[in-house]
Amino acid sequence: MEMEARMFKVYAKGDEKIQLKVIPGHFATSQSHITHYLEMTTMKTRCAEAARIAKFLSTRYETTTPVDTIVCMDGLEVIGAFLAEELAKAGVLSMNAHKTIYIVTPEFNPNGQVIFRDNTQHMIRNRNVVILMGSITTGETLRQCMDSVLYYGGKIQGVSAIFSAVTKAAGLEINAVYHRQDIPDYESYSAADCPMCKRKEKIDAIVNGFGYSKL
Repeated sequence: MEMEARMFKVYAKGDEKIQLKVIPGHFATSQSHITHYLEMTTMKTRCAEAARIAKFLSTRYETTTPVDTIVCMDGLEVIGAFLAEELAKAGVLSMNAHKTIYIVTPEFNPNGQVIFRDNTQHMIRNRNVVILMGSITTGETLRQCMDSVLYYGGKIQGVSAIFSAVTKAAGLEINAVYHRQDIPDYESYSAADCPMCKRKEKIDAIVNGFGYSKL
């Protein structure tokens, strides 16, 4: 059966209009093998869906938590902009001179390190930062991003994600729309210990924060 034909939807607790498309199978990421691919394309690109996700995530931040910059990973700039708007409406403080929140996306250099170019480093240095990610599976990419923000002098105030298989990172609770228990039978394995590989099950696709490529 084609992998798209296996797709089902999971509805967010508290807002059933937020629908995550889930495809069970055998998928490889850069850090692990996973049993489900989470299709987030429309969540990232449709204004109405992005706005609903941003509103959902914004309720976890208190007005006493300052936010100057949202670092967007996995192509989440649209959600990041709506999140900044929701935080501003809720009265979350920004210490920036213009009293608004920066939306910035880092790069990966050829060595796989997360970097900020010279022209964006001022959006991180001495700023209160929230990291926004599509999905967090092993937490390795998140750790790279956190290390980079700290290296450039930022102060991490929170981590948000559409889906997170882990609950904490560096002592911070991860604010996510969906968690591991929301996806039936979701598992993540190292490539060496993957039981699907041991059963000779074909990999359906290579996946990352931007989508999938079938094999």
